[in-house]
Amino acid sequence: MFTVHLGVTSIGLADGPAADAFHELTRGRSSALFAFLAGVSLALLSGRRNPLGGEPLRRATSKILVRAAVLALFGVFLDLLGTSIAVILVYYAGYFLLALPLLRLRATALAATAAAIALLGPQLSYLLRAALGNPGAPPASITGIGDFLLHGYYPAFTFMAFVVAGMAVGRLDLHAAPIRAALAGTGGALALLGYGGSWLLLYPLGGIRRIAETYIPYYYGTSTGTVSPEGWQMLRTVAEEEIASLHGTVPTDSPAWLLVASPHSGTTFEIAGAVGTALLVLAGCLVLADLLRWGVYPLAAAGSMALTCYVGHVMVIAVLGDAAHDTTPWLLETFVAGALLFATLWKLLLGRGPLERLLGWAAGLAVRPDPPRTPDGGASPHRP
Repeated sequence: MFTVHLGVTSIGLADGPAADAFHELTRGRSSALFAFLAGVSLALLSGRRNPLGGEPLRRATSKILVRAAVLALFGVFLDLLGTSIAVILVYYAGYFLLALPLLRLRATALAATAAAIALLGPQLSYLLRAALGNPGAPPASITGIGDFLLHGYYPAFTFMAFVVAGMAVGRLDLHAAPIRAALAGTGGALALLGYGGSWLLLYPLGGIRRIAETYIPYYYGTSTGTVSPEGWQMLRTVAEEEIASLHGTVPTDSPAWLLVASPHSGTTFEIAGAVGTALLVLAGCLVLADLLRWGVYPLAAAGSMALTCYVGHVMVIAVLGDAAHDTTPWLLETFVAGALLFATLWKLLLGRGPLERLLGWAAGLAVRPDPPRTPDGGASPHRP
């Protein structure tokens, strides 16, 4: 997250191609992982391996609704700071609402739902956007329901696949070694299918040429037969540059755009690759935590207060100004070290993160405490 938001020039340990490769590795996949882990959290809040029902589910639902409202407020506040960051928190709140009807489902049903969203969502989004027209990039992270569902930086037609996939994983026994191995194997297969399948369709099978054709009217205003080989190479370069700079969705002037898997393209191929990456990261972190135990405490501390780290780093960027990214080497390392140090000290001295504590307090207000119990286990008719 820090790498994407601070940019290539903020990396002090590497520069040139190495820095570009590291930045590209994190771009798009960090936001997908963020949404995936939101789904894992929803599963943990709603019963873990055994979905809640009845009154416990209603209580969990109320807490999730309040969390969504608070996250939306934080998202609006961060948008008002005017940074160049596409803040995800308002989208995050919307994902929570869309996920509520799925809280009763078990892992298999959730996995099937995630697969259906991944297979159908990008194609439906393409057709709807082609019919409705593209309004262009929103002036803020989100300006309305159209941005949230279709046109924004993190459209639900794509990102709900990450959330529901995370919910499916959260319903599994993540302590079991066979489950972790299955997650890693599935993750590797999905990454290969998504990124490898896209490359195969674009290059050996000619999809990139179909995309390049869409630029002919802008550069030549003529038919494909009159474009020289050099012209085709230029058009292909233009297409590749556009593929690398997508922001949430693909253009709707050719179905061939649905074959790409670049970050923030919102295609089925990108979803498969990013979910695969998320599964690999999760499985690796679970194994690493068992092997190193206290050695990963700073990472675990930061992970336990992800909202605080997210809001805090956007506020710091707002104070520094976006231009600081281009003039401050080692800024990325400073942010990472600062976040880990802050989270570790706060966790050791005060426990739960500041914004996580606020979120938990607000959610607790929405749920009445359980009535006192009588010695035989029943509810007392009188409250103190």
